Amino acid sequence: MTPEVPAVLAQLAQVAARNAAPGVPDAERASDLAITAMLLTLAAEVWDGAAARLVEENRALRALLGQAGGDDDLRLSALTAENHGLRAKLIEAHIAAEQSDDAARQDLIWAELLASTERRKLSVSLV
Repeated sequence: MTPEVPAVLAQLAQVAARNAAPGVPDAERASDLAITAMLLTLAAEVWDGAAARLVEENRALRALLGQAGGDDDLRLSALTAENHGLRAKLIEAHIAAEQSDDAARQDLIWAELLASTERRKLSVSLV
């Protein structure tokens, strides 16, 4: 599971506060600050693309599931909730496709799951 940006930022706030205290060894402070800088950079990247990725994914899932609708509320919380609902329906559709031996439908579902994974890649992704 990937942590959400707000959880990462809250953790980084704790790290920053701890390193503001006197007596933190220099090596520990340097390590914490380097990790904090890297995580803040990645959080900014995820945050910047989150709405676009969720809208694109929700559209793809609706098309795959044969559902009408759109993303009228562009708040990340609303887009994420919609995405979770669509993914739950995708699981049901995948089960149904497997039970009916619908290989073509299964291939479409797997293709979307692969595309979804690609959408989530970060600039530092190794694969």
